[in-house]
Amino acid sequence: MTFRLLAVHAHPDDESSKGAGTYAAYEDRGEEVMIVSCTGGEAGDVLNTAVPARAHAERDLPGLRRVEMAEAQGILGIEHRWLGYRDSGMAREDGSLEPGTFAAIPAEVSVRPLIRLIREFRPHVIVTYDETGGYPHPDHIRTHEITLLAWERAGRDAEHELGEPWEPLKLYYDQTMNEERSRSMLDRLKDYPELEHLADRMQAVVERLRTKHRNRTTKIDISGTFDRRDNALRAHASQVAPDNEFFFGYPRDLELVAYPYEDYELVEARVDTRLPETDLFAGIDPEGKN
Repeated sequence: MTFRLLAVHAHPDDESSKGAGTYAAYEDRGEEVMIVSCTGGEAGDVLNTAVPARAHAERDLPGLRRVEMAEAQGILGIEHRWLGYRDSGMAREDGSLEPGTFAAIPAEVSVRPLIRLIREFRPHVIVTYDETGGYPHPDHIRTHEITLLAWERAGRDAEHELGEPWEPLKLYYDQTMNEERSRSMLDRLKDYPELEHLADRMQAVVERLRTKHRNRTTKIDISGTFDRRDNALRAHASQVAPDNEFFFGYPRDLELVAYPYEDYELVEARVDTRLPETDLFAGIDPEGKN
């Protein structure tokens, strides 16, 4: 019997830049992890102009992003599902979105396939973004909204056409990008004079995150999964260059000493919990796993 974790993301590559170390760590522990990509990233751009599959990217970027997602999935060893919606892109100047895209569809409609998926996979824990979406992309915010609706409704004795009710036990928001992590990394940077050029950028990240006051309740040790986390993100080669300084510009031995964790915020729990935690499944009776 295993625990099951469902992480709900907006686009392919989000799962590898936010929480991939955690997903790999739980897979290593023998738990089941499923990633949901709400959209296919159709409105994205080629952000890495040196992507090896440049011809594929120019001809069919959505198709390439599916190939990249499959590669990242294999690296992490997780299950993956597409929710089936089309990337909304950023809002137009007048605030409108392209009709038929994910964030333009009412949440009451787009939550239904997520409820069905929850009832099929039967997760004990769900992870998604907070109300800001992590950053204000319409698809990230809509991902937050439908995940909260699904958390509330998946266990109700209703909507029987979507499957047998299943009530997840804990809901978390991803807080992997936070001031504590960035400040700790910045403090350790002084031991690496050859990386002095990164100090201003890291200080700017600290300042930006300082205003984001969140109750980080749960730290997951990912010290054993750095390589798989990084390789999963590199698999999304159309979006992230292999030498991207923001993600890969500092030594992993620095990170190992400074902050070998990914952070989460426990938002709701249907079991007794004791904070802080070091396990997303803390408080769930192992004898009661389904």
